[in-house]
Amino acid sequence: MPKFAYEVLHPDHHTSCVVFASPHSGRDYPWSFLRKTVLDEHTIRSSEDAFVDQLFDCAPKFGASFLKAGAPRAFIDLNRSSDELDPALIEGVRKSGHNPRIASGLGVIPRVVANGRSIYRGKIPLAEAHQRIDRYWHPYHTQLQKMLDAAHQRHGQTVLIDCHSMPHEAMDGVARGGMRRPDVVLGDRFGAAAGGEIVDRIEAAFASAGFIVTRNAPFAGAYITQAYGRPSRAQHAVQVEIDRSIYMNEQLIRPNGSFEDVRKALRTVVAEVAAIGQDRVPLAAE
Repeated sequence: MPKFAYEVLHPDHHTSCVVFASPHSGRDYPWSFLRKTVLDEHTIRSSEDAFVDQLFDCAPKFGASFLKAGAPRAFIDLNRSSDELDPALIEGVRKSGHNPRIASGLGVIPRVVANGRSIYRGKIPLAEAHQRIDRYWHPYHTQLQKMLDAAHQRHGQTVLIDCHSMPHEAMDGVARGGMRRPDVVLGDRFGAAAGGEIVDRIEAAFASAGFIVTRNAPFAGAYITQAYGRPSRAQHAVQVEIDRSIYMNEQLIRPNGSFEDVRKALRTVVAEVAAIGQDRVPLAAE
């Protein structure tokens, strides 16, 4: 099993109401898992948000906490509801209605990686699925809510930046339509997960750093933004998708020659985003 469910990078001083998180960059692939898959050790990584944790690990320098997953996405998907169990993969699970994510093999325990390639030869026991959820999904989400609650108590509001990466080909349709291919897609579930002024500030930070930004298409935010975005309670959640090709070789799963430049540009973005709300008067401790 992966060694840990998550790791938290804390700032020396919690001056920011923003919490950064990376649920899909975990890369601890235990041998017990690899020997069950029909995929090789390289292909199994194809749906991983590789190096996203490194791109955003400067967050604590600007007073914000950073939560990163330990278990890889192919093992358990932390951006799905814990009850999104796939009957085509997990023994003893009955089909209940139509869920497009489950139908495509992308439930909480994924059946496929990128391009629909099957992970397993057959089904896995229900007990194994529950064990993964208990050991990795619940601890990650418990910790995430704890961090958001603490930030809210200190600052009167909190903003979750849910950090992801997207395949370059994901935006081919945009390019074919004659629009400029975006480097970054912000997802706020069309305003349901975050206040407009918050998203405007985040978009401006990316644009000022030279990134081309769009919103909600084709990624409007998944389980995490839906579950944690509560703007009426001053708890905002925004999903950030970055084009992998601008910082890595997607075929080799290695940083490319632009990695450090992108990382440097993102440092200015993180600094600006972490400053959200710092002009507010902090709440007194109770």
